[in-house]
Amino acid sequence: MKYYRYLIFLVLITIILHSCNSGDPKQSTVPASVSIKDKKYEVYTTARDTSLRLTLSVSGVFDSARQPLETEIAVFINPNKKYQEMIGIGGAITDAAAETFARLSPENQNKMLEAYFHPEKGIGYNFIRTNIHSCDFSSESYTYIDEGDSALASFNIAHDMKYRIPLIKKAMEISGNKALLFASPWSPPAFMKDNNSMLKGGKLLPKYYQAWANYFVKFIREYENAGVPIWGVTIQNEPMARQTWESCIFTAEEERDFLKYYLGPTFWKNGLKDKKIIVWDHNRDLMPYRADVIFSDSEASKYAWGIGFHWYEDWSGGKPMFDNVRNVHDNYPDKYIIFTEGTVESFVPDHFDYWPNGEEYAISMIHDFNNGTSAWTDWNILLDERGGPNHVGNFCFAPMHGDTRSGELFITPAYYYIGHFSKFIQRGARRLSTSPSRSALLATSFENPDGSYVSVVLNTQDQPLEYLLICGDGMTRLQIPAHAIQTIKY
Repeated sequence: MKYYRYLIFLVLITIILHSCNSGDPKQSTVPASVSIKDKKYEVYTTARDTSLRLTLSVSGVFDSARQPLETEIAVFINPNKKYQEMIGIGGAITDAAAETFARLSPENQNKMLEAYFHPEKGIGYNFIRTNIHSCDFSSESYTYIDEGDSALASFNIAHDMKYRIPLIKKAMEISGNKALLFASPWSPPAFMKDNNSMLKGGKLLPKYYQAWANYFVKFIREYENAGVPIWGVTIQNEPMARQTWESCIFTAEEERDFLKYYLGPTFWKNGLKDKKIIVWDHNRDLMPYRADVIFSDSEASKYAWGIGFHWYEDWSGGKPMFDNVRNVHDNYPDKYIIFTEGTVESFVPDHFDYWPNGEEYAISMIHDFNNGTSAWTDWNILLDERGGPNHVGNFCFAPMHGDTRSGELFITPAYYYIGHFSKFIQRGARRLSTSPSRSALLATSFENPDGSYVSVVLNTQDQPLEYLLICGDGMTRLQIPAHAIQTIKY
């Protein structure tokens, strides 16, 4: 009898241990022995209308944590609760960025590269997006093949060798070859579509599904032959948008079937199983449905590494749909989520020091990370003085602008706001549970692979605030200026 009781006891213990270790594979719990008290910290600050730009403003040592008073504002970090892994932060090297870069002075070219991609001298970008043939941020529409060549016999990336590939290679070199590159198409060639145009939407004709899948393979191989490794691809940029520029419509079911029967099998047959395939690549608003349709199909899902999203769903004045990111993360914890594009679409030429743009980036980044996002990609890293070049006049803002008339480089406040994340949060970092006690502050935190902690705190208010940063058994009292962002490294 005692023997059977012992067996039952062992079975119960096994069940309990299993339940504790199950759930989100990208979430884990570390031992509660982490101690922050007496540890040193540094605070870097960027504040609106001041000279503070990623400036080391305070350093100190953590005291013992205590219960905050009712009147005190606090940011609570639980170092024992870890969530998704950070893959990277960066921006897009488009034709527009590369063409503008080529017209900068040599000194400013080097300044831009180091500012973005150098891990010590700059903000350490390690994630890059680029376009598969032309997009709106190209000076013209073009493809890599002759019109009508479904066999892809004429495939050639000579166009990209002039500006874009040299810039990508320089960026990768400055990053210490740590930058990951993913690529997105805006439209298949015109003859493959039902509207016979690369512009204004249209759909990929079913008879060209295989040829289009082969086109992805050709692109990857030609880029890698040119010395540019491809980490992954998205299937279609903004597949539900009929734009005046390069665009193509895929319903959720059409994207699922293209992935399931063509792109996924074609990658695997051609030795590209390690390339990440990312679905959706559009706004947060419809991403739960897209995820449900594709990830609920086991055959399609096995080819999909994750889902990408943009931030343009709030264009009509509504609020960003951050909860939709959480919905996808909670429903499909084995899939990765990355922010693939965002930019401020309105741009006033020669008005580069517009501080609210930087705050908009920080708000999105904090919410996106806190809802399960593992990588974050800005749109164009560089544009000219008009917000182009762009062959359809779709001019936009970028964190840096180059004056092609004078060769001058303008670094906007948005660059510094993004840098509060990209410079300090390392690849492989794990997000930590972080909760401000008042809505006046937004915050997120990560533990880096080297054991250092990073907390990013944003003040969107018109007045400076004093707050307690409490992590485990450690606490310190800090001040943040009005409309400022701080990174605390400890």
